Amino acid sequence: QVQLVESGGGLVQPGVSLRLSCAASGFTFSNFWMYWVRQAPGKGLEWVSIITSGGDRTFFAESVKGRFTISRDNAKNTLYLQMNSLKFEDTAVYFCVKSLPDFAMDYWGKGTLVTVSS
Repeated sequence: QVQLVESGGGLVQPGVSLRLSCAASGFTFSNFWMYWVRQAPGKGLEWVSIITSGGDRTFFAESVKGRFTISRDNAKNTLYLQMNSLKFEDTAVYFCVKSLPDFAMDYWGKGTLVTVSS
């Protein structure tokens, strides 16, 4: 069955960097676009970034553009989110999400919590 397991979250100070990872299994990872989606405390879901199946194109929400980078290693079935210059407002649970061809989100990981606090 499809499994998505995020890791790398934690408590960090503003301005620092953090890299999240998502280990995928149960499907042909290299065939699918992948999302990062986040949910801040008490707020709704926010799309953060998406990457094409081959990793050649990436897209970002305006709130993270220029600070976050999404990448993938299809040989390792792993998705990454490099987060630089973290801000208080980046505090959220970050989810790795598999995309369907029509960009619907069909499988979600359990998430990893990132807390940005001084």
